[in-house]
Amino acid sequence: MEFHLTEGGIRTKLEYGELAIAGNDDHGYRPFQLMIASIAGCSASVFRKVLAKKKINIDDLKIRTETVRDMHDANRILEIKLHFVVKGTRLNIETLEKSLEIAHRNCPMVRSVENSIQVKETLELINLVD
Repeated sequence: MEFHLTEGGIRTKLEYGELAIAGNDDHGYRPFQLMIASIAGCSASVFRKVLAKKKINIDDLKIRTETVRDMHDANRILEIKLHFVVKGTRLNIETLEKSLEIAHRNCPMVRSVENSIQVKETLELINLVD
């Protein structure tokens, strides 16, 4: 990847377009937003693969995030909470929880930050009627 300085931050071109990164919302995505998006995106991707291997079909997956930051230490990210909301038919909460644990252990982004940022996942199941 190659980054270029802009008036308000930096930018790079990626496969899906240009990405502007800045400390100010007016000039691009903030670095902490990209960190959260990377961890949530990776976690969702690995979770989906685990479910597919177990032949578990879901209708929808949403992830809500919360971030705890240390305002006294450069606004460092201390904790990322990922709340997975899974919708589907005839889903078992225990099986989904085990699948989420497997995903946590196998997500490269989560593993990359595990000694500096605590990543906590919670799960909510919405069982749809046949």
